[in-house]
Amino acid sequence: MTASFHPSDHANIEAFKAFGAKTHVENLPVVSGSEIIFISVKPTVVESVLQAVRPASAGKLFISIAMGVTLRELENSLESTARVIRVMPNTPALVRAGASVYVRGSAATDDDCKVTQALFQAVGTCEEVPESMMDPITALSGSGPAYVFVMIEALADGAVRMGLPRDLAYRLASQTVLGSGKLVRETGRHPGQLKDDVTSPAGSTAAGLSHLEQSGKMNAFVCMHNHVPPDRA
Repeated sequence: MTASFHPSDHANIEAFKAFGAKTHVENLPVVSGSEIIFISVKPTVVESVLQAVRPASAGKLFISIAMGVTLRELENSLESTARVIRVMPNTPALVRAGASVYVRGSAATDDDCKVTQALFQAVGTCEEVPESMMDPITALSGSGPAYVFVMIEALADGAVRMGLPRDLAYRLASQTVLGSGKLVRETGRHPGQLKDDVTSPAGSTAAGLSHLEQSGKMNAFVCMHNHVPPDRA
């Protein structure tokens, strides 16, 4: 593995060196010596970075995780024979539980897609989608962890208010979210059916769900995707 960094980014330079990676403070040597290149810079500098490495880009596979930068923009900044794949990962990839999707560029091959899928499946799930889905997916699985963290915090706050220690409340709330997601994925049942399994007539769960509906919280989750502008993805 070879990686490039800003000269002042000493922490990441040392971190990559610690697990045996070669490091550079220029991008061109990395592209020249690699067959697969990850584009993981800020979206605002992607064009200038790619223009600088364009002379070495022919025939290489570029995998971009720069949010909001389209395939056309990526391909226009590279040689025509460069292959491009655009990926939308999310932060749970840090614990190998990420939800990633990818879009193949015009020159990307089936083998390129297999490599991309294998790399991202090593840190979670990975599926191919059309580029038209990337903005709503950014709102769902890209921004989604933040919404889930708020929900975990709220569940734990309620439990603390009722007398539980905060560390126990966080453990139970986070495991509840983890287990519920696994139940949806592994049973294939509709979330509404699973919700009904928990909800007894006139019980505490029914009361809690009624409060969420009456306070508008359910509708807020449905509508929040409309408030993520594509140019901020």
